[in-house]
Amino acid sequence: MTTTDQRLVLRLYARTAHTAQDTLTALDQLSGDGDFGDNLCEGLDRVTTALDACPDEPPFAVAARVFLDEVGGTSGPLIGLLFQEIARAFAPVAGEHDAGHHGSGHDDAGDHEAGDNNGAAWRSGVREGLAAIQRVGEAEPGDRTLVDALVPALTALDAGADVRDVALAALEGAQSTAALRARRGRASYVGERALGSPDPGALGIALLFWSAALAADRPAGELTDHLTTALGTVTSGPAAPAGGGR
Repeated sequence: MTTTDQRLVLRLYARTAHTAQDTLTALDQLSGDGDFGDNLCEGLDRVTTALDACPDEPPFAVAARVFLDEVGGTSGPLIGLLFQEIARAFAPVAGEHDAGHHGSGHDDAGDHEAGDNNGAAWRSGVREGLAAIQRVGEAEPGDRTLVDALVPALTALDAGADVRDVALAALEGAQSTAALRARRGRASYVGERALGSPDPGALGIALLFWSAALAADRPAGELTDHLTTALGTVTSGPAAPAGGGR
């Protein structure tokens, strides 16, 4: 994945997050402060601005720095840790690909090798990012957190799935949280109020993988249906309490 590809993923992530902002906010009003959608969109807007201001800095590293240093809430630093590890994993791959793109032209063998390297970088980045998030938050699968989207994404990556199926796995993981009672974070104090709607953090993370699939021109079919369902689940879910968050 070239640095240009990384920029495209991040810009698509920002665009998709804005599309889902009201949904993410409504979800977070059920179980948190109601600010997750705003924080995610604001953070990604800052990332896209920083990408323009820092054209020589690796894009995923820009995203890590912005989320770790500038984005509030519980999830901002956690997403920053994920980007930090993805950036670390992609650092050598992006350098090789960028050098290759300045070479003599299209090369099928080179493209195949690039695809392998991309998969390996995503596996390493997501695995280490998940480990960092769990060290900080101590969340396990089934706790109704963003871990419930990351674990199935990593499982798909370990199985050699392409980016479309990784995104599908992450979306399915996010949707599965609708049946879970939270055991971590603010949501753990609201009992069953959020049951029936997915966790906003898990859905927000799934949108990252959706954006990677979109950047690779692989969003069609079942993946699109799952995203539509996930967002529709939110809008038709339990009504937000008057006055928003707690």
